[in-house]
Amino acid sequence: MDKLLTQFLAVADAGTLSGAATALFITQPTLTFNMRKLEETVGVPLFERSSRGVRLTRYGETLYENARLMRRLYDNTLSAIADQQRGTERGLSIGSGYSWWTMFLKDLVVAYQREFPKAPVQVSLGNQLRLMDQMLSGDISMFLAHKIEGLSPAIGTDFVPLTRVYNALFVRAGHPLLGAPRGQAEIDLYPQVLSSLAESRHERFFDPSRRRTRVETVFDRTSFAFRSNSLAACIDYTLATDAVLAHTHVMRDDFLRRGLIELEQRDPPRQAVTGLYVLKERRGEERVEDLIARITRAARAVLPPLDAAAWQRSGPSATAPGSAPSAQSPA
Repeated sequence: MDKLLTQFLAVADAGTLSGAATALFITQPTLTFNMRKLEETVGVPLFERSSRGVRLTRYGETLYENARLMRRLYDNTLSAIADQQRGTERGLSIGSGYSWWTMFLKDLVVAYQREFPKAPVQVSLGNQLRLMDQMLSGDISMFLAHKIEGLSPAIGTDFVPLTRVYNALFVRAGHPLLGAPRGQAEIDLYPQVLSSLAESRHERFFDPSRRRTRVETVFDRTSFAFRSNSLAACIDYTLATDAVLAHTHVMRDDFLRRGLIELEQRDPPRQAVTGLYVLKERRGEERVEDLIARITRAARAVLPPLDAAAWQRSGPSATAPGSAPSAQSPA
């Protein structure tokens, strides 16, 4: 892939010329010269420079998304050739939140390797935005997550819905909120725990106009006592304090075994649709479509139904269809 585009991607990801130069093992003056040269070549400014670093202009955003696409195509081509040389069969690379790994993906991976013993498997566990970043970089082929509201259409992804869940609240045994249905005002009196991180480099994934109008994203949440991308750390913190942990309701049995109890909410809990994110450019590939079909079958065997009416019969009776999920719910 073109050297200047590779360097441009590094600068965009790092947010500073010095950070990108360090990652690329070149001097900062050399990198600065090359970025000026790239701007001259395309004929538009790609960066807004400030004392804090650099941000992409709208031209830079366009180049960034297309350069990442070019890098993915290039890397995928090299990987396909390497697989042919090694005789590797049907390799698997997928991302997931911890909940979906625990519920069914772990068993699916084990069954897959029994069917294809020589197939290498790579599984990345993390939150939606980190997994989106990995998919766009070509590190994984798809990932399981809640639907991300406010996502920019320029990202170029397909979302395959699989199930409908709600955001439950969990506390330690003996917590003052247990014993009766609680409203949001009562819950807000206690520290909040979130198992997702807002990383500034992921803010570019969102459509700014939607953020200004009607969609809450992870970057809009400022009220919390503890936040971590480690679910284990969030559970430990919640068990040791009077904090309230927000997480997908399908984990309540697992959490109960760990000592966390679901709060009864007086207000309708927030719904979210969970599914598979995959790049549009990869739809139609035999391996990708086969994996989507396998995951769909496995998910529907253990998870709540996607249909809103059926979900209401099996889910919380107070939840109204169409309640707006947040842009990045814990998974």
